[in-house]
Amino acid sequence: MFEVNGVNGGSLRESIRRWLDEDVGTGDVTTMTTVPANHESDAVIHAKQPGVVAGLPVAKAVFAEVDPGLVFVPLVPEGGRIERGTVLATVTGNTRAILIAERLVLNLLQRLSGVATTTRAFVDAVEGLPVRISDTRKTTPGLRVLEKYAVRVGGGHSHRFGLYDAVLIKDNHIKAAGGVARAIGAAKAQLSHTMKIEVEVETLEQLDEALEAGADIFLLDNMPIDVMREAVRRIRSVLPHAVVEASGSVTLDNVREIAETGVDVISIGRITHSAPALDISLDLSGRKEAVK
Repeated sequence: MFEVNGVNGGSLRESIRRWLDEDVGTGDVTTMTTVPANHESDAVIHAKQPGVVAGLPVAKAVFAEVDPGLVFVPLVPEGGRIERGTVLATVTGNTRAILIAERLVLNLLQRLSGVATTTRAFVDAVEGLPVRISDTRKTTPGLRVLEKYAVRVGGGHSHRFGLYDAVLIKDNHIKAAGGVARAIGAAKAQLSHTMKIEVEVETLEQLDEALEAGADIFLLDNMPIDVMREAVRRIRSVLPHAVVEASGSVTLDNVREIAETGVDVISIGRITHSAPALDISLDLSGRKEAVK
């Protein structure tokens, strides 16, 4: 059993086994026919572009699942900023095992480092302001736990994990319920008093209705900056300590202006769903003699 910074080790191991089965199947026919069974190598994992590295503990877990005898040594800290050419880690041991694990390791490292790098860019853009950059549920199916982990590595924060752990009344809930007040009232009537209710609003009229109906958290969706600033003012005048979140069409060009309206959280789907992979490679550093 192992843990990866809050990611359940048992669940991660099960996922790794599924991913390996998808890629390796009954065996790596190329490696098995070209590399002697007892051959050993040293390999280096290096970055081909700058960014923020995430997923080194996951890479270690993949190598260990393929062959517990492989020795994986990270050379940079998780979440560290890296430059082009930086050696992230070395792995030593059976060559067949290294090559079998290679693609899954790189796929995960590239994806998670891309998420962490994109997140860090947004975090840096609002540096000095009292606001959190948060992810959303716009994640790759099957990778949510790791992508949200990568967001945290990049300096961001996690929103709700799924539909089950927080109330967020969105536009379609409002339409189906017959309005903001009815949606909030229905939720309040059925939920425990310990659970807060967040509601998404697109206009000041909806906001006023949500304030009157007793919402706890306010999500300002796709509001123009001047409207968002007024929305924050109205919320603070009634509920000074309420959490105010902004979302919708957030970019590196406008994220600081959004933060300066006084919101507490800016949730950004693109830090997961549109994060470009970081270019990372694995190279054998030289042939060793086959083990006798």
